Amino acid sequence: MAGSTSSEAAPVDGRTLRDVCGMFVTGVTVITSGEDGDAEGTTVNSFTSVSLDPPLVLFCLHKESRLRAVVDASRKFVVNFLQGQQEGLARAFAGKGTAEIRDVATHPSVTGVPVLSDALAFLSCRLVDEFDGGDHTVFIGEVVELGVPRQHQEPLVFFRGWLGALDEELRGVPSIVDG
Repeated sequence: MAGSTSSEAAPVDGRTLRDVCGMFVTGVTVITSGEDGDAEGTTVNSFTSVSLDPPLVLFCLHKESRLRAVVDASRKFVVNFLQGQQEGLARAFAGKGTAEIRDVATHPSVTGVPVLSDALAFLSCRLVDEFDGGDHTVFIGEVVELGVPRQHQEPLVFFRGWLGALDEELRGVPSIVDG
């Protein structure tokens, strides 16, 4: 039919989606799981809180992530929020041949999973559920312990492939909360 328009959108290219999502500023975490000599960690920025009552959070891991099997086996994990000066640590845990937990200062959470001792804050969680998310798995955990050992530090943020601390001007801005 001449002059008709299609309501079908073109397929979304994965690289373009990644670039557009990179425009959203996120915090940077290292998720740790396992105990003792079997603990692993990986850098993740796909983290969010889900619910305050019960206290639930989620993060996503690529299905081929080495941490996926560790989380599935241990059924617990720690979300370590990195501080602005921990870019090197974020990069060290980001690749396939990454840093070892034993090479970083840690202490055990109440679940036995290592907490990165120099992290800005942490949430220790028990795995509640997991869902298929395409090439990722979405993990939901109940927070059983939390802490903010580096309360007066800036967080490490990710934007357009860039890692760094927040601009100092933002520290005095009051928070916006709308439930």
